[in-house]
Amino acid sequence: MSTALSTLTRRRFGQLALAGGVAAMLPRAAFAAVATDTPLHGLSAFGELKYGPDYAGFDYASPEAPDGGRMNYSVPSWLFNQSPQTFDTLNTFVLRGNAPPRLEKLYDSLMTSSLDEPDSLYCALAESVSLSADRNTYTFRLRPEARFSTGAAVTAEDVAFSYLTIKDKGHPSLVSLLRTVTDVVAVDAATVRLVFTGQQTPQDALEALGIPIVPKAFFDGRAFDTTDLTEIPGSGQYTVGRFAVGRFIEYEKRADYWAKDLPFARGLNHFQTIRIDFFRDRQPALEAFKKGEIDFREEFTTRSWATEYDFPAVTEKRVVKGEFPLEKLPRFQCWALNQRRERFADVRVRRAINLCFDFEWTNANLLFGLRTHSDSCFEGSDFKAAGMPSPEELAILEPLRASLPDEVFGPAWVQPVSDGSGNDRKLLREASQLLAAAGWKQGQGGLVNAKGEVFRLEFMINSQEQSRVYGKFFDTLRRLGIDATFRLVDEAQYQDRQSNFDYDMILAAFGFTATQTKSGLDLFFGSSSRDRPGSYNFPGMADPAVDALIDKVGAATTREAMTTAMRCLDRVLRVRLDWIPNINGGARRVAYWDVFGFKEKPDYSFAVESLWWFDEAKAKAIGRA
Repeated sequence: MSTALSTLTRRRFGQLALAGGVAAMLPRAAFAAVATDTPLHGLSAFGELKYGPDYAGFDYASPEAPDGGRMNYSVPSWLFNQSPQTFDTLNTFVLRGNAPPRLEKLYDSLMTSSLDEPDSLYCALAESVSLSADRNTYTFRLRPEARFSTGAAVTAEDVAFSYLTIKDKGHPSLVSLLRTVTDVVAVDAATVRLVFTGQQTPQDALEALGIPIVPKAFFDGRAFDTTDLTEIPGSGQYTVGRFAVGRFIEYEKRADYWAKDLPFARGLNHFQTIRIDFFRDRQPALEAFKKGEIDFREEFTTRSWATEYDFPAVTEKRVVKGEFPLEKLPRFQCWALNQRRERFADVRVRRAINLCFDFEWTNANLLFGLRTHSDSCFEGSDFKAAGMPSPEELAILEPLRASLPDEVFGPAWVQPVSDGSGNDRKLLREASQLLAAAGWKQGQGGLVNAKGEVFRLEFMINSQEQSRVYGKFFDTLRRLGIDATFRLVDEAQYQDRQSNFDYDMILAAFGFTATQTKSGLDLFFGSSSRDRPGSYNFPGMADPAVDALIDKVGAATTREAMTTAMRCLDRVLRVRLDWIPNINGGARRVAYWDVFGFKEKPDYSFAVESLWWFDEAKAKAIGRA
């Protein structure tokens, strides 16, 4: 199965963590003993920071590794307006246009997350942060050595400009992070204050500290939302090198990077050149890998993994084919049926459609037995509920009982299990009954409602592989009388229609953070994001009870409380089926030419372009030096 829609959520700029960075939050109790305006080197959500104020670098970093060489790789993930298939702009901060993945490597932020902790932040552009007594003001002292790639110093004016402009004109997922920021004030050239409304949760405050910083002077006479091919300078370790629109882009490591010897950056980002090639389809990308034009590839298509990695370079052990453990993060791959279109608003319809997907047959016949059927939007994490609600969960759910389906208070919903025949009559009969109960009867041309309208379902895809994997599923839908079709569109059209909610059904895969936040959950499940172009609320769901549970998550002051609230949210989402959990994999399946060195991966990232390095001896051994 291909996850061609894999997308990153709110990943902190400068940290290449597959979960969108590791979001952090600051319970008010955690710093109760910290004196007002005490300079801090880091902030932790729950418990102590792993790294003290004198830390030399992160444990997963490799300062002993050589720098240089290049990595040509096929990106497994992207964020904001980025696309792995083409690009037409170098502005990744806005909704319009298609930007190349990894532009975030050009930018540093005030603080950055470590990849071996679930909820900690450390100073980056800032050398210290202090908190006001009411926890509504965060004061940062900038590092005097911080420089943009232009050579200009990073000042408090640049920080204030970046925050206020992104809050006003940025990509919706960035705007969401700043919704409780009321002002950003440059006190002097090296001091900046972030002021919050007082209505923010602790999570909201900490999530705002990973915003990319850009030079104010660059935008004198230039609109922030301009989408052309001019590089927006940053203070990060890379800059844009050669590129050809829609074909490839190269990022070059800066010899003058101001922070290369500072703890948060030391021993990371070894490659001199990182190149990304763009392909409209996965097959040409695979062929480029086989030829050695691409060095690293993560494979999401099970058929390809099982049948196409037997070419000579693999048998000669010049290409390594292997598996890496997944990160300790929630895994999300779900269908979204667009409830802005009335026929999908009834939960009985969504349940019926889900019943038509015979996972057991699909996994055995098309996916080589390599997948599992997801029950939850938070698969593989502690946030996934199990069995009956615990007393702690009931304490949260009971006050909302009148607004919740009765099933929420029973065993957690799980996927139906078919007989594996591809024609489970019991499940299909149940699906037919649900559709009839929702007002869809057999009529001329298939299922029709009381108005005589035919039930149509168009699955918008941008990869032919999805039509292969879900072809049997759509045959079953048609047998029940649904006019079910696939609509294959190019990447630019896909992005535009997705951003404006112009579809019946799409498949989405996202990386979630280890610590959940109100702003992040709102983007996917909150009523406030239902009609916000560019949000990730693809089903168009809006439920006050879900909003209340998101508020509970945001207000949690311990990991235990957050986990309990998340399990309550999970129970409700699974009964509602706004997002229909789909397919899940059990490992990261990757192939790479044997020219790299690396250490054991950290728990919360698989950012090979930041963590691995070029090994010249290995390259010579296989004739690729």
